[in-house]
Amino acid sequence: MLSLLASMESSKIKISIVTAAYNSAATITDTFTSVAEQSYQNVEHILIDGNSSDETLSLARSDGKHLAKVISEPDKGIYDAMNKGIAETSGDIVGILNSDDFYANNDVLSKVADAFKDPSVDCVYGDLYYVDPVDTSVIKRNWVSGEYKRASFLYGWMPPHPTFFVKKKHYDALGTYTLDLRSAADYELMLRFLYKHKLKAKYIPSVLVHMRDGGFSNSSLSHRWKANREDRRAWAMNDLNPRFYTIPMKPLRKLKQFKLS
Repeated sequence: MLSLLASMESSKIKISIVTAAYNSAATITDTFTSVAEQSYQNVEHILIDGNSSDETLSLARSDGKHLAKVISEPDKGIYDAMNKGIAETSGDIVGILNSDDFYANNDVLSKVADAFKDPSVDCVYGDLYYVDPVDTSVIKRNWVSGEYKRASFLYGWMPPHPTFFVKKKHYDALGTYTLDLRSAADYELMLRFLYKHKLKAKYIPSVLVHMRDGGFSNSSLSHRWKANREDRRAWAMNDLNPRFYTIPMKPLRKLKQFKLS
């Protein structure tokens, strides 16, 4: 009886998922399917497309029939698209799922909703697998987040962005993604929410998202250098002072992700 009541209580929580896409026809069906097949039903999925020229919108019509809203228009990049999507959401909780990512199993959003049954929880996050871009059954990296401690940010910590769910009211109060940052806007937002404003985060100790491997900030040494500069800006624009080792430790922490358990 108690478990039934708890299930009914969590089902009242509406979760909005925002997917930003641009020419994502090769991967976006996996994204659509992983949301549509969630066991948790009170879900709103919004697609913000950057005016794709491939089959992305055709797939949205055929494979994304569950979508609550589709907006296709030019934008200023992925974070602009995310901001547009957040503005369109009507849920209590907002999550971001990129067009080449997909949920690890059908119970991910049920776990998220259960975590938010505690009214003191502001944010929820979990673990993530980086998978081969072609054969997604091959795990390349294992990002185990661990329990959140505010001081962790000083040691280069951040949670995996696609596993990060936030109460919508905090986006309304604290703002969305900073478009001045090309690769560190997600880091800056989580730093602002968790470290600066001290929102309460709850860790779900399981893999929530599979992300196809390969990203701008890690694609070359020059890109990594630019990403490090943006990471420093993320602290400065929030009037925060990292330790001398904070920014160098951020990429170094990734090395242990290659040791799969």
